[in-house]
Amino acid sequence: MQPILIFSVFALIVLATLWVSPRQVSVSAFFKGQGALGQAPSLWTLVLSQVTTWIFARSLMNAAILGYYYGIAGVLAYAAYYGSFLTGGFIVGRLRRQGAGSVQEWLTSQYGALGTACYNLVIGLRLLSEVFANLIVVGLIFRAVLPEYAVSANIVVVSFGLLALAYSAWGGMAAALRTDVVQMVFFLVVFGAAFVSLILMPDFDLSKVLTAEGVAGAHNGWVLLGVAALQVFSYPVHDPVMMDRGFVSDDTTTRKSFLHAFWISSLCIVTFGFFGIQASLQNLAYDTQLIGTWSGMFPTWVFAALMISLLVSALSTLDSALSSAARLVVEELGLAPRSLKGGRMSMLVFACLGAVLTLWGNQSLFDAVAVSGTASMFLTPVILVGLIWQRRIALWAYCTSFVAALIGAGMYFFRDHESVATVLYDGHKYEQLLQICVVVLLIGFSAVAVGSSKPRAVSA
Repeated sequence: MQPILIFSVFALIVLATLWVSPRQVSVSAFFKGQGALGQAPSLWTLVLSQVTTWIFARSLMNAAILGYYYGIAGVLAYAAYYGSFLTGGFIVGRLRRQGAGSVQEWLTSQYGALGTACYNLVIGLRLLSEVFANLIVVGLIFRAVLPEYAVSANIVVVSFGLLALAYSAWGGMAAALRTDVVQMVFFLVVFGAAFVSLILMPDFDLSKVLTAEGVAGAHNGWVLLGVAALQVFSYPVHDPVMMDRGFVSDDTTTRKSFLHAFWISSLCIVTFGFFGIQASLQNLAYDTQLIGTWSGMFPTWVFAALMISLLVSALSTLDSALSSAARLVVEELGLAPRSLKGGRMSMLVFACLGAVLTLWGNQSLFDAVAVSGTASMFLTPVILVGLIWQRRIALWAYCTSFVAALIGAGMYFFRDHESVATVLYDGHKYEQLLQICVVVLLIGFSAVAVGSSKPRAVSA
């Protein structure tokens, strides 16, 4: 009964998604998200699209898992990443004020083709991580709901990816924006019902949830909060889905959309984290990244609502990631013609690469966030000094910051390798990540401080 309920409701959501997808789109709508009459997205279309693409399945699972292990500290640590809407909105405003139509446009004007290539490499990795990490969650759900068919999980994962690719490739960003609204409304209804059920449980105690320390203690949750504080300035800039939506509407609409997206997404992440905290308070065993734990913890319909929430989040993120991948390949890298065919082929390549990474496997759901977040930190001194303080930064200093961040990301990913472990602090992986982030920023700011100067005055 449980699997039938989950997949039946999800099928209805998919049908609604396909129904609102545009039947025909122009090249401009495909890459810029414009409406049928060439109009920019409205405020709440932009808000709901921002939110649903940022509270994706991997993020919801991360919040719950961190809540289970580290209590409220873990949940707040992950929620801190959603401060990216505030820092991202601020950065977008500065870029637009200086006449830039994208991050790449500003980087090209300051650091040329090499500087932009460094940035594009990082966001390409970010897009791939979004594809494969969300597909991983789909596989986890299938294995937990239908364990007797676990061997078929990879088929389901690929089919799910093909579904997202199908309507994404048809309408590009225009389709992503329209379907995000429908998917977000469904998500809020379904997840809202599950959350009400949680707080009405006889053994739910809000004061205990808000002071919980998790099964592993709160220390590493607070350490991770420190990591998030260091990464939150650069993190939004390396997310092409957020940045793409920062340049499709007017200034006022864009600024308001970032503010609304911040409080809505933060609230969703924190409340989803409560499900992980509650599991720890009930001393339940950690099973299948909490999915198996929840199946025995909640009534059938509540568990179904949680799984549907995760599936909808995965679907909404995949279409947005693919539309941003098309824009990256076609408009920024120029590797395919600016046409519907060029955009669709770009989506297909990213979808295939993401599926391959999913089938190959990864270390943990949070690793993708930590690695890409660390790689993005080369942007912190560049944005602060170059964009905000408007000082000229030498290309060598920019590249030094980039290489330091890339090495830092690689060290965290390969932290268990003997040659890397000897350099890192002998402690928990989040303490090691904090160490890496501090060193990356020190190197980046040192290089930029030495390699920066006042901009040359322009003669009349």
